[in-house]
Amino acid sequence: IKYLAHKTFTKGVLSEIGGFGGLFAVDKTKYADPVLVSSVDGVGTKLKLAFEMNVHHTIGADLVNHCVNDIAVQGAAPMFFMDYLATGKLDPQIAEKVVEGIAEACKHNGCALIGGETAEMPGFYPEGEYDLAGFIVGVVEREKVITGKTVEPGDIILGLPSTGLHTNGYSLARKLLFEVAKYEPETYVNEIKGKVGNELMQTHRSYWPIAKKLIAADCVRAMAHITGGGITENLPRVLPRGVSAVIEFGSWRVPPIFTHMQKLGNVPHDDMMRTFNMGLGMLVVVPSKNFKKAESVLDRAGESFYKVGRIVKGERKVSYS
Repeated sequence: IKYLAHKTFTKGVLSEIGGFGGLFAVDKTKYADPVLVSSVDGVGTKLKLAFEMNVHHTIGADLVNHCVNDIAVQGAAPMFFMDYLATGKLDPQIAEKVVEGIAEACKHNGCALIGGETAEMPGFYPEGEYDLAGFIVGVVEREKVITGKTVEPGDIILGLPSTGLHTNGYSLARKLLFEVAKYEPETYVNEIKGKVGNELMQTHRSYWPIAKKLIAADCVRAMAHITGGGITENLPRVLPRGVSAVIEFGSWRVPPIFTHMQKLGNVPHDDMMRTFNMGLGMLVVVPSKNFKKAESVLDRAGESFYKVGRIVKGERKVSYS
């Protein structure tokens, strides 16, 4: 595990793995007035599926990428990450798989894994189960913090596609697919053109590589990471007073896993929009005058995107048309 963490080290790391605390120096040559941005998260009941399928290498990347996206929306570049793994009895092979996923995703995001905690708590967790949480710290120049306060009517909302459910809505998804439809993770389902388990274990993607390009091109007024609560509850978190968002149904491709689950449980559309990302993992609010520029940045990066809505006058709500 030490070796895996070492491979992620950047020049800011001042400590070794195994100390009581991890040390990291902010690059003063790059930031005149650095602001630290932190976030902590888990991967929810997606873990239940990982246990059942015995797939542990992707769950680490889910964790890191979720945290990276949460600070990316404020314009922060990830600096370092720490993980917490708790279990009844430690299985070294599983722990290594998990940490391997964490380390790979850290490296991909330019983020150092500088420490963590592995807690063995006999009798606390069922056999073969564990819990996982991650903590990230990033940095952004004070005058470049993205707050959303300049968002105004007329701004355009772009949606970046998700790779599936990411890390949210798994309690409902498991109920619909395994209890209502009586599928197994190995079941091949025509509607989704794949096995249920594979579809559900798709890795939560990191939007930082494309987000930093859009930020550098001055195309971003606000960004919302679409996690638990869906578009309905996450987009208002970055809107200032006096504005609302109108999202147009049919303006993006909804992956078949979502439509299939909706049909299985006869789930009202509002509930779907409030539980799942519905195929959009990140929303970017772009000033209309910079829309063409944003488009060319995305095209050059080979990034697919959708124009999904616009900002109107209102009181920090999302409506659908």
